[in-house]
Amino acid sequence: MRKSILLPLILIMALVAACSTTSRIPDGEQLYNGMKLNVHYPGGKLPPPVLSELQNAVNVKPNNPWPLLSPYVRMPIPYGLWVYNHIGDSATGIKRWIYDTFGEAPVLVSDVRPEARVKMLRSILDSNGFFGNTESYTVLDDKNPKKGTVVYNLNVSDPYMIDSLQYMEDGGVLAHYIDSLARRSKYLVKGERFSVDSLASERVRIANSLRNRGFYYFRPEYIEFLADTLITPKAVALRITLAENVPMIAKQQYRTGTVTTYVLRRNQEEPGVPDTIDTSKGEVIVYRPARLSRDVIPNAITFRRGRLFSVRDMDRTQNRLARLGMFGNIMIQPVPADTSTTNTKLDVVITCQFDRPLEGVVQANVVSKSNSYIGPGVEVGVTNNNTFGGGEKLSLRMNAGYEWQTGKRESSVFNSYEFGLTGTLAVPRFLAPNFIPHSNWTQNWTTFSLGADLMNRPHYFKLADFHVGVNYEWHATRNSVNQFIPFKINYNKLISTTQSFDSVMAANPAVALSFRSQYIPQMSYTYSLDKYLEREKINGVNLRVSFTEAGNIFSTIYSAFGVKGEKRLFGTPFSQFVKGEGQIVYSRRLIPATEHWLVSRLLVGAAHAYGNSSVVPYSEQFYIGGANSIRAFTVRSLGPGSYRPPASMQNGYFDQTGTFKLEFNTEYRFPLVSVLRGAIFLDTGNIWLLKPDSARPGGLLTSATFLRDIAVGTGVGLRVDMGMMVVRGDLGYGLHAPYATSLPGYFNIPFKNAFAFHLAIGYPF
Repeated sequence: MRKSILLPLILIMALVAACSTTSRIPDGEQLYNGMKLNVHYPGGKLPPPVLSELQNAVNVKPNNPWPLLSPYVRMPIPYGLWVYNHIGDSATGIKRWIYDTFGEAPVLVSDVRPEARVKMLRSILDSNGFFGNTESYTVLDDKNPKKGTVVYNLNVSDPYMIDSLQYMEDGGVLAHYIDSLARRSKYLVKGERFSVDSLASERVRIANSLRNRGFYYFRPEYIEFLADTLITPKAVALRITLAENVPMIAKQQYRTGTVTTYVLRRNQEEPGVPDTIDTSKGEVIVYRPARLSRDVIPNAITFRRGRLFSVRDMDRTQNRLARLGMFGNIMIQPVPADTSTTNTKLDVVITCQFDRPLEGVVQANVVSKSNSYIGPGVEVGVTNNNTFGGGEKLSLRMNAGYEWQTGKRESSVFNSYEFGLTGTLAVPRFLAPNFIPHSNWTQNWTTFSLGADLMNRPHYFKLADFHVGVNYEWHATRNSVNQFIPFKINYNKLISTTQSFDSVMAANPAVALSFRSQYIPQMSYTYSLDKYLEREKINGVNLRVSFTEAGNIFSTIYSAFGVKGEKRLFGTPFSQFVKGEGQIVYSRRLIPATEHWLVSRLLVGAAHAYGNSSVVPYSEQFYIGGANSIRAFTVRSLGPGSYRPPASMQNGYFDQTGTFKLEFNTEYRFPLVSVLRGAIFLDTGNIWLLKPDSARPGGLLTSATFLRDIAVGTGVGLRVDMGMMVVRGDLGYGLHAPYATSLPGYFNIPFKNAFAFHLAIGYPF
């Protein structure tokens, strides 16, 4: 059966390969067969940004290029050309559909215009300080004279370096600022390579700084750099000056005048009655009736009358007003108020229009969680974006979902359902003592939450969770977020269990303790940083560090009153532990201006119970494996350490949690076709116990077995990236399991048991 299918397929491929792809190439033309860029540079390798520019200038793709190996080399079987040549645009029916879908008109060498691209290469090198080069191209004929490969040859000379910088001679305020900003430049120094792009960036930097120092109408094109290459060989002498066409308005330094804010109603057909309120940040004119607290607008405005006018204040004010969520349209307009040479001012007019106060959410979705559960869900919610007139957001959310576990077929697969109801009140200001540091450049939030969740695992247990807490969130910088939870208390109640679940707990006393009904009073802090290291977005770093403590305040209070032994809150024990977790994700763009990324993650976590608890609560322990972890293994199928539940205990995954976690993942992500993305990944890691447990031998973290305990898996993935949502399928293949298997040696996973498939939403990290 297989031979009968394979033979015709081979014959078809051979026929396609043999058919001419140049039958419709006009005389005197050649089919573009790809390109090569040869760079000869005595300094070794050109700087990556320069080389990237050169490559982009000649990156014309041939017909049917290799999607992964090279975008510049044509596939051996150019099916698009074959369809174009042998079906034609006069076809009808199924042939017409094949022509429209797969046919490609030939890309000719004349279409590429290599002579024009050689000029582009010369211009790029000159702009980056490489003068006196030789650039040329040749067209290499294939075996078929109607095919040609374009080869670009560059002989690059040593670059010209900056030798000196002469500052402005004018002694005015504007010249003083420009000189001061230029002297603080990291680029405008002796020994740096001359670059037109770098000079343009300096012009933008200086202009932006001036606009934050009162020169609102100043533009980058008003700065000129004059270059002289004759004074010193292979060197450039620079002089910074103002352009001749700089208008007087751009040379003037402005201070902030009056600030007037208009708050309009959503329905402009009924504009309402204006109500003027005098505040410390200027007049606020509200068109009534409207629900607006007196301090909302002043708290969002960062302008100060009499202070130098700053574009940064415009951005901050715009950002603060937008984050309130109560306005649909926001406009900030500076208006010249006094243009005299001694007292120039800009008045500020802010216009805000109310948006709809109520926002409803009714949606069906597919829920994917980090523990590899996936399934349909529904969420119903309503939010009032201006509850008390101060931009407060009062939300009520109800969610329900039915889930099943993805992964290996022989894993402990069971279905479950969850139901939750949560109410939150988010206040757009910091309701906290002044000793807690926070930023003034963006909106700070205080959020109160109250909710309950019910989790049902058929045939095993039913668990309820009640929680209440308060959370502070603020941005210390544009790229960092701080979250501080001074108070959060969870109450976990194990409502019911089955005999099967009880048998597992009886064999694992430590795990049974972690499942008991208990209070978890917590305090935690989380710091997140997400930024690119350069403007070209080549290297990105995402850092997340969190620390949680539970029960210490309650334990201290009880001890102060002389309470000894196990301490209880409302008759139920409360947990006491500390927990820390850190994760860093490093992303590097492998090919400039493309979506070829190498993304790596390192995750470390530890938790320790003491005092009023002998074990960390089950919900706070670490687990590993699954769609967002080591994808060659299902969730909670690894660890702790080399421990593996007995074969007779089919549901033994309940005890596969730990108090120390180490994980490292790396993934190569690349584009395929349209919204399809591919991935090749390698995952390693495990969990361990920080305290010995006789019921789980091999679970303790020790240096002697550490390397052998690290599980290793690899695999491939396919993603549908639609921007707002990513649907991901990953096929993992296990290389090494930390526990004993039927195979000896390091690669000890039998082939038939080595695969695990996970379907998930979003990228794993």
